[in-house]
Amino acid sequence: MTRSVWKGPFVDAHVVRKAEKVRASGRNEVIRIWSRRSTILPQFVGLTFGVYNGRKHIPVQVSEEMIGQKFGEYSPTRTFHGHAADKKAKRK
Repeated sequence: MTRSVWKGPFVDAHVVRKAEKVRASGRNEVIRIWSRRSTILPQFVGLTFGVYNGRKHIPVQVSEEMIGQKFGEYSPTRTFHGHAADKKAKRK
């Protein structure tokens, strides 16, 4: 189920504060966040966020196409190593 339009996008307050602080300083440093549920806002464009995936922080460079998506969509939590070998396909 999606969030109601009249409520607006959800963003944790500390993520907005960190983004404003980095933008005011003028430095392009990675902003480490744990909030995968926060929505990407237009004022985040051009910033780099380190989104936590349960093991490490994945750097995510925010672009205009990402607005409205969640941070968690850009740092996968599981690694796919492929399916088990199919023995029937190998036998000839």
